[in-house]
Amino acid sequence: MDPALARLVAYKMSEPPAPPPRPVLFRGLWIAFGLVCVGLAIVGVALPLVPTTPFLLLAAFAFARSSPRLHAWLIGHKRFGPLIQNWRDHGAISPRTKALSVAMMSVMPPLSLAFSAPVWTVVLQAVILAGSATFILTRPNGPKPLAVEESIRPDDPPA
Repeated sequence: MDPALARLVAYKMSEPPAPPPRPVLFRGLWIAFGLVCVGLAIVGVALPLVPTTPFLLLAAFAFARSSPRLHAWLIGHKRFGPLIQNWRDHGAISPRTKALSVAMMSVMPPLSLAFSAPVWTVVLQAVILAGSATFILTRPNGPKPLAVEESIRPDDPPA
């Protein structure tokens, strides 16, 4: 084989080169953006108007580009980690999260009317929330956890 061709084949078969390191400024901006998103997600836990999951997904995205330590912390978080992993691995939203989201969305238009919001804003809000609810309800539920009996197959030898 021609030496030039051999080098080309060896280059193509080797691992791709690592991407160049991000400038410190961009890394800092990604970290700051991720922290702001985590803060907004925490606020969203308490306030029905502020969504939690989209901010967590944005934070995970930002931390994946800036800080492996913060990304691992967020993915491993007791409350927030499963939401992110379920979306990342399966594009899924748990049934409990779906129910809570749609319930909160259904409360908002009547609440807006109770606070004397203009009718056109309530109609616009209802249309947007209906579209959001449709999107949420059409996402898969994610994997079902195995029951203890199902996790042990009959052909498995005893431990």
